[in-house]
Amino acid sequence: MTADLFDCPEIALVSDDEGGIRLRPAFIDEPTADRWFAALRSRVPWSRQRRPMYDRVVDVPRLLASFRIDSLPPDLPLAEMLARVQMVAPAPYNSVGLNLYRDGADSVAMHNDKLESIVAAMPIALISLGASRRMAIRAKAGRRQSLAVAVDHGSLLLMSHAAQSTHDHGIPKTQRAVGPRISVVFRVRPPGWRADD
Repeated sequence: MTADLFDCPEIALVSDDEGGIRLRPAFIDEPTADRWFAALRSRVPWSRQRRPMYDRVVDVPRLLASFRIDSLPPDLPLAEMLARVQMVAPAPYNSVGLNLYRDGADSVAMHNDKLESIVAAMPIALISLGASRRMAIRAKAGRRQSLAVAVDHGSLLLMSHAAQSTHDHGIPKTQRAVGPRISVVFRVRPPGWRADD
């Protein structure tokens, strides 16, 4: 099932008592989104990581960065982005993670945020910048219903803590020619959490 995202200020994708999963396709105006994308792509200290998978260690198929909210670099627009997010999803966010998908070969496998790494009842807020990609959202139980949703330049995806127990999400690889995309994800981490956990 593919969600029709046009002509609607907010699309409810998954429902639950904490707000579920919701998409605002045109949350940020294009000039601002362009400015943010350019600044993040050129100034973030992107890192390559390797992770164990099954019986080997593999490259993570995207570049990564993360910051604590109390120590955001002043030359990045992250504080401005956070202020925009908090206008519609107020929460005491204390962490931001960034992913740079360089082309269609970069991806993130189906997953959910580990419940111990986020505070209960607090939303996850994801701003998407750059090339449009398809996000897959799949129920974990029942008939395993799935959605394929375009996360476009300047869109905001909100996910509840509860939805991490019921649904997985991911960005699959694509053979289409696509440009780079950056996701900026604000979370409320529990006390004692470290950026490298």
